[in-house]
Amino acid sequence: MPNTTESTQRPPNSAMKPKVIKSSKDHESALSRIAQLMDAAPGSAAEEELELWSLLVEKYEEDNFPIDLPDPIEAIRFRMEQDGLRPVDLKPFLRSKSRISEVLNHKRPLSLAMIRSLSAGLKIPAEVLVRETQAEYGRKGARP
Repeated sequence: MPNTTESTQRPPNSAMKPKVIKSSKDHESALSRIAQLMDAAPGSAAEEELELWSLLVEKYEEDNFPIDLPDPIEAIRFRMEQDGLRPVDLKPFLRSKSRISEVLNHKRPLSLAMIRSLSAGLKIPAEVLVRETQAEYGRKGARP
């Protein structure tokens, strides 16, 4: 009689060894293996394998599916929405209501001091805030 205990305890593809992901087929196989390992016990060899597969997939996806950083003003607006902030709540970072309005309406670019303050206070990466915005500042009729 066949030993069914061994086959039910070992997930399919358990012989699959972690390797550099070079193709979409490799990527799909790696994602499948990660799904199988998601319930790994903390500190187990399976958890270590899960972590390794996750790093390999992350690297492949960074190289093959890059995500552009957002527009700085859109990042500020997004953080405001996340935190339930109103424009007036930006006063500690931008110092005046008029400056807040100018920045949020793409009429004034962010200065280095503003970037530092917003990055520290709202936890928006400076890398996002220093990017050029998609708007043209100071031109009549310019829209974001």
